[in-house]
Amino acid sequence: MAAQFGRRLRKGATTAAVAALAVAALSASGAPGTTLVGGGSDDPQATGTTPEPENGAATGNSPYYTELPPLNTPDRPGASAGLPVTGSAESGIPASVLAAYKKAERTVRASDAACRLPWQLLAAIGKVESGHARGGRVDGNGTTFSPILGPVLDGRGFAMIKDTDNGAYDGDSTHDRAVGPMQFIPSTWATWGQDGNGDGRKDPNNVYDAALAAGRYLCAGSRDLSLAADLDRAVLSYNHSDAYLRTVRSWFDYYKRGTHEVPDGTGALPPDLGSGTGPTPPPSRTPGSGTKPSKPSKPGGGPKDPDPKPTPSDTPAGIENAGTGKLTATAGDAFAERIAVRAENKKGAPLAKVSVTFTITSDTDAAFAGGGKTAVVRTAADGTATAPVLKAGEKTGMFTVRASVTGSSLPPVTYTATVTARRADAIARTGDKELTAAPGAAFADTVGLKATFKGAAAAGVTVTATMITDAEKPAENDKGPYFKDADGKPVRTLTALRTGADGTLELPKIYADDTEGTFKLRLTAEGATLVVELKVEDSGPTATPSPGESSGEGSGTGATPAPGASPSATGTPTATASPKASTA
Repeated sequence: MAAQFGRRLRKGATTAAVAALAVAALSASGAPGTTLVGGGSDDPQATGTTPEPENGAATGNSPYYTELPPLNTPDRPGASAGLPVTGSAESGIPASVLAAYKKAERTVRASDAACRLPWQLLAAIGKVESGHARGGRVDGNGTTFSPILGPVLDGRGFAMIKDTDNGAYDGDSTHDRAVGPMQFIPSTWATWGQDGNGDGRKDPNNVYDAALAAGRYLCAGSRDLSLAADLDRAVLSYNHSDAYLRTVRSWFDYYKRGTHEVPDGTGALPPDLGSGTGPTPPPSRTPGSGTKPSKPSKPGGGPKDPDPKPTPSDTPAGIENAGTGKLTATAGDAFAERIAVRAENKKGAPLAKVSVTFTITSDTDAAFAGGGKTAVVRTAADGTATAPVLKAGEKTGMFTVRASVTGSSLPPVTYTATVTARRADAIARTGDKELTAAPGAAFADTVGLKATFKGAAAAGVTVTATMITDAEKPAENDKGPYFKDADGKPVRTLTALRTGADGTLELPKIYADDTEGTFKLRLTAEGATLVVELKVEDSGPTATPSPGESSGEGSGTGATPAPGASPSATGTPTATASPKASTA
């Protein structure tokens, strides 16, 4: 039952032989049933033709359950119109436990793809070891409501393993016991324990932690679980018993054909799990005495299994905002605030394990972490469900997020989120040359700028460039320097200019009309403003225009520049131009 490294633990060969007969009998009858058997043996006659596991038996060889899959197995994927979402507790897998198996498969695949770990193998072992965490009796984080403990490994009917964890995991400071949904003994957990749900803890009673640890353990060495021999060795490293291997494989084959999800807490339990602990040890006997082991007694005095039928206290009466603050983020950034709701029953008490669907509505490119517009989260023990991190897109403005009880007509909770433009707390020119031009000519140098926020380059900041008057309250100027739009017409305001990845921006070419003087160009961004001086002055005699040329800003081509001035050139703004410009 429990995975344990580097120890070969002996028991009577007859125990495994009885186990094998029990499984064979059940298999022959074709009827599902549950039989509690002891762990395996080192005796070759007890394990039949099973190959020896690598590094010897690595299990406490505690008891396990021989319940076989039901006869009405689910269809193989693709063989029917679709598998049911819910079904009998006997053949279904509780939602949180199924999620843990699948998450472990993905995690192991990301770091050890060559192992080819299938989640169905974890499900098969989890079924045999603990009945899927006692039928999915776990809280919102995947932790069992009470510890799942195997029998005391004190040598009486089972292996002798003295305490290795001072009772930290199994509550026993004298001997070890197998712990949790995947039944690790403490010494193995110390080596293979994992944090599968990202809460910073390695808890053998958490289905996410235990499933990931089991996946890592099964993939030890260079095993390729797509190969039958390697898969057998992996299972035997968990419990060295031919009967155990056959039982796990029967469930593995069953789950590969497809299965369905059932609500947490409604999965079927092997009889001996009703007491809330692990399997009851079978009565010990003297090897060779010929006495058949008695049938394990049904648990008594323990808590009764909860009625899977919902009661008023288990039925959500509604959800409410659970203290979500103001939802505001800059374009491209993650929202600092997380959306949270609380589910309550008709008495106003918090309700756990309620499925809540969060949906982003409105016309927006915002999304939850991972890129989705919808996320489904179950409420925790305190009744709260927190949506994944929300990330703003490039589109600014407001949008709506709706939280609702999945599959229910109960009123939803609606949140308004706002995406603001990227900010810059400073704008500066990237050059220091004086910007001058002769009347009717183009400015020799373009205007370059860099936007920063808290000293770092501010990418994607929207900038507006406006030629302004020198009045106390500046307005758009109607004379002096100007830009050109796509049609070559003069404009004095450019909008929707945007800084690049390095925070820089180069403005389109600027032209002068016939008006001399010092003019001002104002550059504004969200959070910062910069005013740049532009001088238009006659630096010498003006050349006579050649035939066909004319001066003036409306011609699209400037007058012939004075000696030393740059010739006029056409500059095409990359943004929308204001129509307010007029000819000086």
